[in-house]
Amino acid sequence: MQDVKDTIKEVVYAILPITLVVVILQFTIIWLPIEMFLQFLVGVVFVSIGLILFLLGVHIGLLPVGKMVGSALPKTKKLWMILFFGFLLGFVVTVAEPDVRVLATQIDLVSNGEISSNILIYSVALGVGIFVALAMLRIIFNIKITHILILGYGVAFLLAAFTPDNFIPISFDAGGVTTGPMTVPFILALGVGLASVLKGKASASDSFGLVALASIGPILAVLILGVIFG
Repeated sequence: MQDVKDTIKEVVYAILPITLVVVILQFTIIWLPIEMFLQFLVGVVFVSIGLILFLLGVHIGLLPVGKMVGSALPKTKKLWMILFFGFLLGFVVTVAEPDVRVLATQIDLVSNGEISSNILIYSVALGVGIFVALAMLRIIFNIKITHILILGYGVAFLLAAFTPDNFIPISFDAGGVTTGPMTVPFILALGVGLASVLKGKASASDSFGLVALASIGPILAVLILGVIFG
């Protein structure tokens, strides 16, 4: 019951400021049609309810399962299995990410179908999956995150020189949307579970940085997509 109260407070504190700003603007500057303003208020209510239910689901289901999966994989003592399931989990959780779908739909609309939403979604998911596997490999072999970040962004800037201009901003937006409410909790929980088992090889700080690495994957994937389409 306490979790429910805390979640409701968290959502109210998150949504209330933007709601107040829009209400103030409505009666001072913009003066939207009353129907549109009422639609906004109804939308705020539905978004609040949806976020409360979503966050409860994350705390009750996603986080515990992510930690359990992350802690169970090293016990198999099979590197290929850890990497495969790291890739698979990163892929499927990104396909389910609402932010990625919103971006893909907008790009599909703006490009008049030239860049298909499905191709973009699966390209982004593929990039995330590969880099989640690499992030797990980093934890296992205690590789410095700076080395992977420098290499990843170095390749990204190199690819940008050969990618059509309209794909470059899309690629970096794709990297940003992977930090959404579905992807972040699960990937972080996966890293925490993995690092908790590998205490001799990984510290608590190694369970973080997975999202930073996972965000490079979509950037590279969309840039490569641009090279192919270009």
